[in-house]
Amino acid sequence: MKRAPGSLVLAFGVVLLSAPSRSLPTLPGSSLHSAVAAGIVGRELDSVLESRNGVVTSAAEAASAAEVRRKIQDDEAGTYIGEILLERDSAVVRWPDGQPPLTVWIQPWARVTDFDPAFVDSVQAAFKVWDNVGTPVHFVFVHDSADAQIHVHWIDHFDQPISGRTKWARDDSWAITEANVVLAVHHNEGATLDEESMKALALHEIGHVMGLDHTSDDLSIMAPRVRVRSLADEDRATVRLLYELPVGPIPRD
Repeated sequence: MKRAPGSLVLAFGVVLLSAPSRSLPTLPGSSLHSAVAAGIVGRELDSVLESRNGVVTSAAEAASAAEVRRKIQDDEAGTYIGEILLERDSAVVRWPDGQPPLTVWIQPWARVTDFDPAFVDSVQAAFKVWDNVGTPVHFVFVHDSADAQIHVHWIDHFDQPISGRTKWARDDSWAITEANVVLAVHHNEGATLDEESMKALALHEIGHVMGLDHTSDDLSIMAPRVRVRSLADEDRATVRLLYELPVGPIPRD
């Protein structure tokens, strides 16, 4: 999914769908950019529960770009970083370096049929999994939505064949600034998610929050149709490599 410079980003998750999310405000002195990705929580697998117009402006920048490309080449084995960079025209989009723990608000209750407060625990558990993958990104939960950089909301179901949706905003430096996640209590065809499926859905959507896109690997939590219930080694390796790369476009040779 190619992003136009200066937009917002939407990411739809596991085969579970998403509801309307709040509009992300434009920050003073910066523009925001947007995009969408979607997926579904599927049946568990039996075997596995803008660039600057492409112009390099200096010898130092050329050397830096070559170093980044070399690092990707050296470390991409066991990851799907190539799929992500292909989707983003060789741009790295993630939370900025030196970020304090990201504040997360999860809607504590919803007037949705079959909503279970235990779903909140499932989502919190999913955030804690990503908190421990070895990146500089960590999370802290807050009770006031006004204090949060990441908001999680509930809906009954999506009209499309998806179960979750993530919308994030980035600034002109390509750093993510905030995100909204919407999780559906029911599959598009009507079945209710259980706690394990909700956690898997949340794992997928939080992957989008971290800056990951979909992969064609069915054993990954970031597959468009999620068939696993935990992170794969490739998920961990990919997000760690993502946070070792500089934010922004990688100039081409």
